[in-house]
Amino acid sequence: MEFAVIATAERPARNGPNPLHGMLLAGAFPLFLGAALSDYAYASTYHIQWSHFASWLNAGGLVFCGLALICALIGIFRSAGHRGLSVVYFLLLLVTWGLGVVNALVHARDAWAMMPTGLTLSIVIAVLSFIAVWIGFISRKRGGQS
Repeated sequence: MEFAVIATAERPARNGPNPLHGMLLAGAFPLFLGAALSDYAYASTYHIQWSHFASWLNAGGLVFCGLALICALIGIFRSAGHRGLSVVYFLLLLVTWGLGVVNALVHARDAWAMMPTGLTLSIVIAVLSFIAVWIGFISRKRGGQS
């Protein structure tokens, strides 16, 4: 019985982010989206619980986005050929996180005082987070070449 062994000298190029980075990035978007939906529910019903849900969801999104931001910063220095896309991605996450902090301060006010600014910020943050997820998971390989 004969066995054939094949060894490669190169590691194949990995598509997308590190698995931990991908998990953190993918976790931020649903939390920010949930905050936007909770703000919309508060604007529709005026039940104070929705403003509290939005505050906590925004805080969770900030944790995930902040950790993904650290991974993106590391990724800027690790990417050799795609530094421009990595910088754009990092800046987009930075803007998303910064607006999330502002949104957390807006949600710290009285429930009546946080509307409509809280809802508007939550929608903008959810859209920016979606765009960041989209860019973060774009395949770095173009045309079958690594």
